[in-house]
Amino acid sequence: MSISYNKEERIEICAKHIEKGVVIIDVDATYIEDTVKIGKGTVIYPGNILEGNTIIGNDAVIGPNNRIVDCEIGDKVNIQSSVLTESKVGNETRVGPFAYLRPNSVIGNGAKIGDFVEIKNSNIGDSTSVAHLTYIGDSDVGKDVNFGCGTAVANYDGKKKYRTTIGNRCFIGCNTNLVAPVNLGEGVYTAAGTTVTKDAPDNSLVIGRAKETIVEDWAKGKYK
Repeated sequence: MSISYNKEERIEICAKHIEKGVVIIDVDATYIEDTVKIGKGTVIYPGNILEGNTIIGNDAVIGPNNRIVDCEIGDKVNIQSSVLTESKVGNETRVGPFAYLRPNSVIGNGAKIGDFVEIKNSNIGDSTSVAHLTYIGDSDVGKDVNFGCGTAVANYDGKKKYRTTIGNRCFIGCNTNLVAPVNLGEGVYTAAGTTVTKDAPDNSLVIGRAKETIVEDWAKGKYK
């Protein structure tokens, strides 16, 4: 059954959830399909569209303006202004604002998927932080990994898609490009601005930058 746009039916669905201990701040601005299950103590803010076989755990906060379709959301999860489809989010994880979880994404417990982050067909380990401005596709990421902003997994060569593996406790510097297929061991650091094309062993540092050149006085006279 699809979302009902009949006001009376929508209010009836919301009322059933409220009776079970769900807090729905504005039933007039909340759209919940009758197949959705929501745990006790969860707060649903206005502007949410919850569809399909979505299951939301206890004591979660579903902030304003999310669309969640066929997802399994754990306890005490906080989701803000994001789109989640066919994905799983572990307990006490934060998502958004403005994140996009595409199908077959599995996010661990206590993780952070921040603003303007897109995850596709990937596994993200417990307590891993992907704070902002990052694309992770077709990847298996371990626990306690930190992603700097601007990281991108280059998983497609025009014909085939490849997977990337990142071990536990890695630190991915800002503007790192990971050209799949590539594997990073545990505790690997990548320097900011690095393009990674080779596998890296445990506890190594990967640096791949062009040599910096400074041409003195080059800009003199160009602007008046």
